[in-house]
Amino acid sequence: MTPTPRTSALRRAAYLSELAQGTDRFHEPRREDCPWCGSTRLRTRLRTPNPRRHQPGTFVVDECRNCAHAFQNPRLTAEGLAFYHLDFHEGHDDFAERILALRGSRRRHRAAARTMLRFPEPESWLDVGTGHGHFAQTAKEVHPYTAFDGIDATARIERAYAAGRVDEAHLGRLTDPGIAERVRGRYDVVSMFHHLEHTPDPRGELRAALAALRPGGHLLIEVPDPACVFGMLLGRWWVNSGQPQHLHLMPLPNLLAELESLGCEIVATDRREPHIPYDLTGALALALARLLPDVDAPWRAKPPTELQRAVRTVLTRATVPLLLAASVLDHVLAPLFSRTRFSNAYRIIARRRA
Repeated sequence: MTPTPRTSALRRAAYLSELAQGTDRFHEPRREDCPWCGSTRLRTRLRTPNPRRHQPGTFVVDECRNCAHAFQNPRLTAEGLAFYHLDFHEGHDDFAERILALRGSRRRHRAAARTMLRFPEPESWLDVGTGHGHFAQTAKEVHPYTAFDGIDATARIERAYAAGRVDEAHLGRLTDPGIAERVRGRYDVVSMFHHLEHTPDPRGELRAALAALRPGGHLLIEVPDPACVFGMLLGRWWVNSGQPQHLHLMPLPNLLAELESLGCEIVATDRREPHIPYDLTGALALALARLLPDVDAPWRAKPPTELQRAVRTVLTRATVPLLLAASVLDHVLAPLFSRTRFSNAYRIIARRRA
């Protein structure tokens, strides 16, 4: 939906009021040790502005030389996360944004739901970070006798419930005491699709997810793989770097060891099916977004003229063939990339022991 002049003016005033106070206040103090293993042997993996939305600010991702855990450092505060998430989930009309949302496709949702067909059909399933509930809506076609609940920290979950995509909605975080008590031991499956990397405390999130499972229940996780070769080659243009939203990028061995320490049995791991064919397209889309930024972004001091809007529209449409060509290349190469270290995501299925 296109904002009206009034709402655009109000949004611009709100942004400029926040930015007048500077962006340093949105960051916690920089830490000198790895939040995963405690090592002080850190290196800077990435330093970048916001490559997707271009709000003011610079973000640093450090990597531990011991365990290879990558994390935003200094990390955004809760206030900073709220600021940089503002408008992030709103609809965008340009082609690049639709490409970058590819991981939420219906086909991928069905494939993820089908991974649990090898186990007894679950009576209840909780999807964490469910957003608009599109996964739950699609998964019901694969598991028609399963009740699908959702939890999300944004009001999107309320709209998902109103639309009938989830059977029960929890507004907040899984680690919130009230929600944790309400969902304790209720579910046969808890899923986290590209959720853990957004959380300030992934370990706490894992413990809360396991507490929501019945004994013998399954935890289904998909996250970006920081060991992906594209992450090294593309740097700030690798779409799964995800700054400033991604706070942690966890190597597969780290998550496996953590789950086993929490008493889980690792049932399956997979790098092939979770691979999302958008690395080249995403890099091109981010580069073009930098060359052709949104002239009407509310953090810009002045609204654009009609001529500026028209010029950007023409130039943006001219890039569509390039993006289409990159997308075709991503999909053609996907069968190869998904079987190599170019795979950009991995999946874990873990069983909570009785």
